[in-house]
Amino acid sequence: MEIIRIIIALFIPPLAVFLKVGIGGQFWLNILLTILFFFPGVIHALWVLLKK
Repeated sequence: MEIIRIIIALFIPPLAVFLKVGIGGQFWLNILLTILFFFPGVIHALWVLLKK
């Protein structure tokens, strides 16, 4: 399941964060980063997925 989340993070970062932590601060931060610049959103999503 983790590899699927990583693949999702590369294409739809907010969805990957949502699947990991739900709707919270990390999710909204990722939405903002993805809207402003796509690559920071991807990096943040990967960080959230791999930190635990």
